[in-house]
Amino acid sequence: MTRLSTLLDEIDSGVVLLPEFQRGYVWNRDQVRGLMRSLYLGYPVGGLLMWETTSDDITVRGKAAGAGTRQLLLDGQQRVTSMYGVVRGTPPPFFEGDANAFTGLYFNVERQIFEFYAPTKMTGDPTWVNVTELFKKGPFDYLTSFPNLDRDALNTYLGRLNRIKEIENRNFNQEKITGAGKTVDEVVDIFNKVNSGGTKLSKGDLALANLCAQWPDARQELRDNLDRWDKAGFTFTLDWLLRNATGVATGRALFSSLSEVSATEFESAMGKSVNYIGTFLDAASGRLGLDHNRVLMGRYATPVISRLLHLNGGGFNDSAHRDKVLYWYVHSALWGRFSGSTETYLQQDYEAVERGGVDALIATLERIRGGQLSIEPDDFAGSTRGSRFYPLLYLLTRVDGARDFGSGLELRAELLGKLTSLQVHHIFPKALLRKHNVDRNDINAIANFCFLTQDTNLKIGMRDPADYLAEVQKKHPGILESQWIPTDPDLWRVDRYLDFLAARRELLAASAQSFLDSLRAQSARPARADLQPLQVEPEVTDDPRSAQIRDMIKELEERGYATPVVDTEIADPVSGRELAMAEAFWPDGLQHGVGDPVVLELDPEEADLPRLEELGYKVFTSVDALLGFVENEGVAAAGEPAEAEPEASVAAAADVEVIAAFGRRMVDAYNRARTEVNYNATYFRSMLAELGPVSTARKLLASPAVSDGFAALWERGRVDLTVEAIVVRPEFASLFDEHEVEIANRRLDQFGYV
Repeated sequence: MTRLSTLLDEIDSGVVLLPEFQRGYVWNRDQVRGLMRSLYLGYPVGGLLMWETTSDDITVRGKAAGAGTRQLLLDGQQRVTSMYGVVRGTPPPFFEGDANAFTGLYFNVERQIFEFYAPTKMTGDPTWVNVTELFKKGPFDYLTSFPNLDRDALNTYLGRLNRIKEIENRNFNQEKITGAGKTVDEVVDIFNKVNSGGTKLSKGDLALANLCAQWPDARQELRDNLDRWDKAGFTFTLDWLLRNATGVATGRALFSSLSEVSATEFESAMGKSVNYIGTFLDAASGRLGLDHNRVLMGRYATPVISRLLHLNGGGFNDSAHRDKVLYWYVHSALWGRFSGSTETYLQQDYEAVERGGVDALIATLERIRGGQLSIEPDDFAGSTRGSRFYPLLYLLTRVDGARDFGSGLELRAELLGKLTSLQVHHIFPKALLRKHNVDRNDINAIANFCFLTQDTNLKIGMRDPADYLAEVQKKHPGILESQWIPTDPDLWRVDRYLDFLAARRELLAASAQSFLDSLRAQSARPARADLQPLQVEPEVTDDPRSAQIRDMIKELEERGYATPVVDTEIADPVSGRELAMAEAFWPDGLQHGVGDPVVLELDPEEADLPRLEELGYKVFTSVDALLGFVENEGVAAAGEPAEAEPEASVAAAADVEVIAAFGRRMVDAYNRARTEVNYNATYFRSMLAELGPVSTARKLLASPAVSDGFAALWERGRVDLTVEAIVVRPEFASLFDEHEVEIANRRLDQFGYV
C-alpha cells in the first residue's frame, strides 16, 4: 500500500517516473470529476502497477533522481496524473497532454458536487470552493467564509471540506514487477494486458518503445518536429512521421521492419526524413500553393516521396523532376491512392520507386486508373470542403492567376499585402439558393465556391450574382475568366443555377487538366515564382447547421475531448471506396486512443452506414444524438445522476396555468412541425415526456449548439415552431430568467427570424 501524499512526493523527487513507451494524458474533465467524487465518497478507484528497476537504460519521462531504485508507473497514469494535477495545481514532471482537464476544479460544499469553474455560476458564491486551494490551505482557512451559518451547519461544511483534504491520506494498493532481467518488450506486453481498458499502444508506439531503449530522446525528437510543423500550419501525427522514417530506413511499410534497425540508423533516418518532408512541403506550398493543413491532401503519399528523395540522393534532380513528382502526388491524392489499405499501397509504391523512380509511380497509378490520368467535369461535382477536389480548387486559385473581385489583383501574398486574407465565397449566396429550394448539396457544391479577400467577400455579402458579377466584369475585364466563372449573363440567374454549375465544372476541369499536364510534360506553360503562404480565414457561417457543428466541437474541446477532422471523406480500408463525407470524424475516438472511431454524418442517406458500423465505427446522424451520448458518458464518468428540474419546482415560481399553456404550445409546435413541414421531432417529443416542457426548453437553451430541430425547421423556413420562438413570447416571461430569454432572442436574430 502507498499513501497518496507519499506517491506525489515520490513523483516530485524523481523516484516515480513514467516509461517513455506510454502515451500521454488523455482523460477529460468528466473523468476527473468522477475520480474526485469517488475519492470523496470513499469508493474504490483501482490500484497501481509499478515496474521496480535499478536499470539506467530504461527511457523514462520525468525528472529522475539519479542512481538507485526507480518506480516506473505502468498502470494508473491517468488517475495519478489527475490526482497530482488537482492536489498540486500543476501537471507532474512526466506530463504530456492537456492540463485543462484537471485545472479549475471546484466543490460545492452545500450540494456536495464537483464542477469546473464557471464564472456566471460561481462568482460571489462562497459555497463553491477551489479544490486545489483547499488542499493547499486546509479546511479551517474557510471558517470565516460562511458567516451566516449556525454552528451545526458550519461544522457540516467544514467536515465536508476536511473529507476532501483527507484524500491526501488515502492508501492505494500497489503491485510491483521486479527483476533486473525484465526487457522493455516483456514490460510492454504486461502493460497492454493490464491496460486492456485504457489507452492501447499502436504498432508505431511499440516499435518506438524498443528504439527509445537505445535512443532515449527519440520520442521527444519526433514530438519537437511535429510541434514545429504545427506552428507552421500543418498538423501531422506521430505515427505518420514514424511511417516516413521507417520508409527511409528500411524501404518497408510495416513498423515491424524497425526491429532490424539500430538506434543509430533510425536516428539518421529520422533526421533525413525531416529534411525530405521539409523539401516536399516547400514544393507543395511554393509550387502548388498548398500552404495550410486544410488543403494538404493525400498526406500518406509523403512517405513515398521521402523514400524517393532518399534514393535520389536527398533531393529533386531539377525543377522538371520536382514537377513530375508533384504531378504524381496530386493525382494520388485526388484518386484516394492511400485511403484504403495504406500499408499495402505504400509497399507497392516503395517497390515502384526502387524499380523506376517517379515514372514507375505514375505508370502504376495510370494502370489503376484504367490507362490515363485525366480530370473530368463531373469530378468537381462534390460538395463541402471535405471533397478531394476542394484542395484542387484552392491549388488552381493559387497557380492560375485568379484575381480578387474587389481589387482586381491576383490572389498572391506579395500583391495583396500581409493584412489581407482569403475566404471562401459562395458565388450564388446560400440564402438566395435556399429561398429557391435548391438542394443542400447543390448549395455547397464546389463549383459554387471561389476564393476572395475577406474584405471583398464582406462587401459582396448576399448580393445576387445577376447584379454583382456584371459590375465586377465591367470594372475589371477578364476577372471572371480568371476565376473560371461562365461569362454568359443568363447563367447568373438563380433559375439557371444548375446550368451555371455544369458550365463552371467544364472550365475548372479544363484548367486543372492543363496545369497538371504542364507539370508532367514541362510544356510551354511558364511556372510562376514561388508562391508565398496566404492566410485563409474560416468561412462565415450563416446557417444553423454549420454553427451547430462549430459550437458542438468547441463544447467538446472545452470538456477535454479530441478535436475532430471536419468535412472529411471516410474511405473503406479494404477497397478505398468512399463510405461517407462526414461533418466530423474522430479517427482515434472521442478521446485520443480511447474507444472506437466516431463519425458524425448528417446526410445518412448518402453514406454506407452498415459498412461503417461493420468496421467498428460509432456513427451518429445528428448533433443532438452525439451530444446526448457524450452527456450520458460524462454523467457516468462523473458518477452523478443527470439533473432535471422537476416541473413541480417550476410551478412554485410561476402560475400553474402559465406552465400548462406553455406545455400546450410546445406540443402544438411538435404537431404542426410534423403536419405542416413534414419534420418529425422524435427526440424533442421524448424529452417532453421525460422532463416536462419547461425543463425541456431550459435544457435546449443551455446547450451551446442549437438543436437538430432548430436547424431542420430553419431550413424549412419555419423557425416560428422552434422552442426559441415560444420562449420569447411575453406570456411565458415568468418561466425563464433573463439569460435564457437572451439566448433565445440571440439565436432567432442570428438566423434572420423576425
